Amino acid sequence: MSTLVFLEHHGSGIQKASLGVLSKAASLDADTSAVIIGSGVSGLAAEAARYGAARVFIADDASLEAPLPQTRVDVIADLVKANGFANVLFGASVLASDIAGALSARLEAGLNWDLSGLAVEGGALVGQRSALGDTVLVDVAWTAEPRLGLVRSGSFEPTEISGAGAVETVSVALQEFSSKAKMVERAHAEQTGPSIEEADTLVAGGRGVGSPEAFSELEALASALGGAVASTRAVVDSGWYPYQTQVGQTGKTVAPKLYIACGISGAIQHKVGMQSSQVIVSINKDPNAAIFDFSDLAVVGDLHEIVPKLTALVAERKA
Repeated sequence: MSTLVFLEHHGSGIQKASLGVLSKAASLDADTSAVIIGSGVSGLAAEAARYGAARVFIADDASLEAPLPQTRVDVIADLVKANGFANVLFGASVLASDIAGALSARLEAGLNWDLSGLAVEGGALVGQRSALGDTVLVDVAWTAEPRLGLVRSGSFEPTEISGAGAVETVSVALQEFSSKAKMVERAHAEQTGPSIEEADTLVAGGRGVGSPEAFSELEALASALGGAVASTRAVVDSGWYPYQTQVGQTGKTVAPKLYIACGISGAIQHKVGMQSSQVIVSINKDPNAAIFDFSDLAVVGDLHEIVPKLTALVAERKA
């Protein structure tokens, strides 16, 4: 069994979700390789090796500067054909999903998505994903190679695993149709501090926060802790906070070291997006809130009294 992991990068760093998939794959299969595709990306090879890549394929070419899916499909398809990889894995993102779907069609290979677990049984890769509205977990497999898998963001924490890390430069040969699409503009949402996928601490707010203005209290606490603010679907649907902060079944999956849930009831749709957090602290005035059932620390009370006091205490300790 041999595995190839696509490492997505933004700017000068590899995405945390990709590194999490790589370290998990390397723990299951010593013959795990990684591929980094772009322009000016050769310097990222050492980071990939630290997280378990026995080989790091670098496709570094000016034609790959724009993060367009089709050019990356060309590179990965050639790698799979040349090296006979049994598995190709991706950390879920908009770009990775586009690549995985197109690669599945190109290679006529099966694709399992929204995976939250990976294992090896009988020498073959097996995935785990939720079903029936995230109320059960099921094992999923593939009927043929190569096996393509999209792993839910936040499912695996990056872990440094010493690997050989031999670097191989890939010659880039693009299909004629792959160069038809051009990226004319790239826009990024303004953001201060880490994203919710990267932050070690998240302060999350639900409808119980009461109003969009009250999120300033959560922002102050997150800033004091060096973390980020997250939200629930109800908050996003109400227009109180941006979609990119949404955690849950229709949002993002996160696994921070500390998750502080403020005014969140604990619906299953939200739980599946944050239940892998190392420590969960919940603040809710309802003593019967469902979120208390899976919290490490439950605080019953008015978050508008508790959060400012907690922020002041953190600031005092840091002074």
